[in-house]
Amino acid sequence: MPVVVARLHPAPGQIQKVLDVYRGFAPVVHREPGCALLALHTDGEDVFIVEHWLTSKDFRAHVAGANLRRIRNALEPLVAAPTEIWPVESVPLGDPDKGVIR
Repeated sequence: MPVVVARLHPAPGQIQKVLDVYRGFAPVVHREPGCALLALHTDGEDVFIVEHWLTSKDFRAHVAGANLRRIRNALEPLVAAPTEIWPVESVPLGDPDKGVIR
């Protein structure tokens, strides 16, 4: 069950537009097969994305799909640097309901 963390670097003054791009695409991505989570976070400077896919096959289909291609095209003029992406594996801790992304 892949979890992906990504960090986007909006160009100066573009953070709201970056968030708006994701607001527009989130419902579409949420309907993709295997999408268990697509959530955005920000520290006011960068945008952090946490995704959870039910299978590696679902994640690979998302990466190769038209939705992500459209997102990348929409973001291209709004970012100052390449997106950092980390596919990670969960390490369950303590309470099984609170110690892992499901």
